[in-house]
Amino acid sequence: MRILIAEDKADIADLVELFMRKEGYDTVVVRDGQEAFDYLLANPVDLCIFDIMMPRLDGLSLLVKVREFSDVPVLFLTARNLEQDKVLGLDLGADDYITKPFSSLELVSRVRALLRRAGKLGDGGALRLGDLVIDQEKCRVTKNGRDCGLTATEYKLLLKLVSAPERVFTKAQLYNAVIGDYLQGDENTVTTHISNLREKIEEDPRAPKYIKTVRGLGYKSEKIQ
Repeated sequence: MRILIAEDKADIADLVELFMRKEGYDTVVVRDGQEAFDYLLANPVDLCIFDIMMPRLDGLSLLVKVREFSDVPVLFLTARNLEQDKVLGLDLGADDYITKPFSSLELVSRVRALLRRAGKLGDGGALRLGDLVIDQEKCRVTKNGRDCGLTATEYKLLLKLVSAPERVFTKAQLYNAVIGDYLQGDENTVTTHISNLREKIEEDPRAPKYIKTVRGLGYKSEKIQ
C-alpha cells in the first residue's frame, strides 16, 4: 500500500517515512501542497498524511481540492493544537488529526485504523494474498487457517513484497529494507530467505504463485485480493 506524505520540514517528513516503511508501507514524500496535489492527480495512493502549514498550498486548501475527485483517507499532521483547526479540518473532509509531537505507536495505530475503515485492511489489520492471511498486528502469516511458521526475516520479506504488488524489488533493496546495510555478496542471503519462505507458503516452491522471480532483476509479489 502506498502512503503520500506532504510535509515541508525534512526532519519530520523523514521520521514519518521511517515509521511507515518499518510497517511495510510504500511511501512517497513531497514538500508542499501543490506538489502533493499534482502527484494525486496522476497516481493512486491508499492514504495521505498532510501537514497543515505548507508552502504554495496549505493542507486545508489541498484537502478541499482533493475532495473534489477523491475520497482517499487523509490524516492531518500538524503543530497546531487549536480546537477550531481540528474541527475545520474534519469538516472539510479529513479522516483524522494528530498533533506534533507524536509517538510512532500512535501514528501507526491511526494509519492502520484509517486503512481498515477504508477497506484497505481486513479485520485486525490483515492483508490477504490468495490463501494467505498476513496479520500485521500479530506478525503472523496463516495459509488456509494454519500458521506458516515464518521467521522474523521471512515475515518482513513477505510484508515488504506485498506492500507494493507487482513492483520489482532488487535483492539489494530487500536486504537494506529487511536485514541491514547491503554489502556485495549479500544477495545470496536474500536468495536463501526467499527460498525458505517459498517452502512455507507455496504449494509448489518450484513454480511459485505468490512470490515471483524476475530474472536479472529481483522479486515481486502478486496483487493482493
